[in-house]
Amino acid sequence: MTATVYSPARVAPKFPWTGLIALAAATFLSVTSEMIPTGLLPDMSASLGVSEAQIGLLVTVFAFTVVVTSTPLTALTRRWPRHGLLIGILVVLGISNALTAIAPNYGFVVGSRILGGVAHGMFWSIVGAYAGHLVPKEQIGRAVSITLGGGTLAFVFGVPLGTFAGHVFGWRLSFGMLAALMMVGALVIWKLLPAVEREADARPADRRDRTAPRPRDRSIPAVVMVCVIAAVTMVGHYAFYTFVVPFLTGPMGVPAGNVGALLFVYGIAGAGGLLLAGSVLGPRPQLGLIVTLLVTGLAVAALALVSAQPVAAIAAFLLWGLAFGALPPLLQTRLLHTSSPAFRDTASALYTTSFNVGIGGGALVGSLIFDAGGLMLLPWCYVALLLVSVALVAVVGRLERRS
Repeated sequence: MTATVYSPARVAPKFPWTGLIALAAATFLSVTSEMIPTGLLPDMSASLGVSEAQIGLLVTVFAFTVVVTSTPLTALTRRWPRHGLLIGILVVLGISNALTAIAPNYGFVVGSRILGGVAHGMFWSIVGAYAGHLVPKEQIGRAVSITLGGGTLAFVFGVPLGTFAGHVFGWRLSFGMLAALMMVGALVIWKLLPAVEREADARPADRRDRTAPRPRDRSIPAVVMVCVIAAVTMVGHYAFYTFVVPFLTGPMGVPAGNVGALLFVYGIAGAGGLLLAGSVLGPRPQLGLIVTLLVTGLAVAALALVSAQPVAAIAAFLLWGLAFGALPPLLQTRLLHTSSPAFRDTASALYTTSFNVGIGGGALVGSLIFDAGGLMLLPWCYVALLLVSVALVAVVGRLERRS
């Protein structure tokens, strides 16, 4: 008589909804902290006795700090447990906002924002890779989209609510409330976010491990190329989007009182793009990235061509919001698919740096083009850079096949 051997059925791991929602909440707070000075320009300017332009520079200082510090600090802390580091980052962000709330003068605010920028850069160097460590590779797109959804909600709800509270109760109370929420967020991360084990955590940290030569990671060239794509795409986007309000009120003829509502709907369309990235496009980020870049380019080109026709122009504007909303999660997903697991944290730091270089560089490029060639040249510059990004995505596919 022959015994029958049964193999246990493979059970797919449970999708970590609780942990990813905790990451999304932390992302919401971090992005709100980054952008809230833009909504409180007049209040902070009058209170601190400086111009609105100087308050606007606080966002630039924040972004520049991210660019300078995120990659080296990620390298220095690469052996630190990610879970504890994430909690510490939220605590530092809370302290930064609390210091801003009690700042006696503008110089003190600049210092507190630099502290916040250091923590924010570290946060973005960790959060995408952390989401990737929580799920198997085929679910990375979904996990990243949920995590980045917190950033989208920050633009749609967090910054407007913070601005409203600042106008009603004073800007200092807005920063104080944000500081308190950061501490609550740190507690939520501590309680609800599962710790992850990376290769750096599992490797014994003895002398032999530290001194032994390591093989070169073959995913690095493709990772660098994805970071270049992110920078090029963001330069094009922010070259145009920085001047989107003059474009709406000028060539499109939108009344100034309706601009806020239109930008709100643009943000809602972006949230729809985020859902598409997590559900339809995320499992195949290479194809999804090409399709989304091309649709973004078509929408922006159509917007430039039909700007004088209100219905068609608004339709093109919302299609732009929908398509662009899918780009950041798809870029992050492509990065995590491309990178080896051991290199993901460093890859995320490089990506954060390139993304912020694109934001700052885009505003500068847009200003130069606006001064030299006028407002209508900006969308075509954006379309040209999107086509460059499409070509670079094809190069990433070839590099990945080689590695």
